[in-house]
Amino acid sequence: MDIISQLQEQANSIALIVLNTFGTLQRDAPPVRLSPNYPEPPANPSEETINITEQPKAMSAALVQAAKKFDALIAALPLEGGEEAQLKRIAELQAENELVGLELQKQLEAAEQELKLVQALFSQASDNCLNLKKPD
Repeated sequence: MDIISQLQEQANSIALIVLNTFGTLQRDAPPVRLSPNYPEPPANPSEETINITEQPKAMSAALVQAAKKFDALIAALPLEGGEEAQLKRIAELQAENELVGLELQKQLEAAEQELKLVQALFSQASDNCLNLKKPD
């Protein structure tokens, strides 16, 4: 898998981790009193509530790990001297593309001339066959 595909996969992984983290935090967050006019929300101590303090730590560690992997992939991208070198390479590739295009155009013209010659020869051959006299 190339680096760009790996970067896309890692970005998707980071998005999934963030989505799951926010969802889990919203789902497992303890109730909060909205106003002093409302009664205190009921507390339901359970094993999941006790684990709520460790889940964000584990999820943030996973997010940091994924971000570090993403940074490592970014660092592995080939850099050829910055933007100026990239623009120079683009110009070289465009010039090469132009040369190849001209060569292909010449080959196309030569092929069209050859096709015309073959068509003329075929026409002449078919005319000769039609003009032959049948044996008596």
